[in-house]
Amino acid sequence: MPGQDFEELAVALAEMARDLLAQETLQSTLDRISEHAVELVDGCEAAGILTVRRRASGRGGYRHTVRTLACTDDLVEASDQLQEEVGEGPCFDATRDRREVLRIADMSDQAERWPLFTPRARELGIGSMIGFMLFTSEQNLGSLNMYSRSPGALTERSEQVGWLLASHAAVAFASARSGEDLHASIASRTDIGQATGIVMERHKVAEDQAFAMLSKASQDNNIKLRELARHVIDTGEISALRV
Repeated sequence: MPGQDFEELAVALAEMARDLLAQETLQSTLDRISEHAVELVDGCEAAGILTVRRRASGRGGYRHTVRTLACTDDLVEASDQLQEEVGEGPCFDATRDRREVLRIADMSDQAERWPLFTPRARELGIGSMIGFMLFTSEQNLGSLNMYSRSPGALTERSEQVGWLLASHAAVAFASARSGEDLHASIASRTDIGQATGIVMERHKVAEDQAFAMLSKASQDNNIKLRELARHVIDTGEISALRV
């Protein structure tokens, strides 16, 4: 939104907040956050959301894995995959150092900082980028990354607007994830309840005994209880369960 003044920006962010809260799924919320970044931040040509997780590897070491949650352009996913491949880059630094904002005005100047990532990032067409940590007082949710193919296109103004957008986005992200987790929890309890009822009817046992049978079968077969319950509901198969 080139040349936007404070009032225009406030209106745009308010409309964005309403739009994000109107989304019905977590994925649609993340997709819209990325799309709003392109629409509202000067110089932003592509945007995406990722998570970086530190996982143990062999011999006591560890490696970082990157997961792209949403993106508006293939450039975003290519950058995410490149950082995971070479094990360095702005998202890794932001995650490790817990930096709220990391702006790279000109990717060509970063060869000393990221010797493996920088030349290949330029080959991908990345001229400048900004990364924003998405967090609330209780959760670190990942990062929102904005890209331009032109060096110098993402300015201090872009950073200021992007930070405001990221703050709104983090709240919407957390709300959508909590809602999805709650929905999944309710669905799981419902499935387990239905499966318990099927076992009660087939084996002519009380509710607590039917639930114990499901739990034991889950442990014996190394299957999550909710997955076993869904299987019982879908197929009616309870032959593996014993009184």
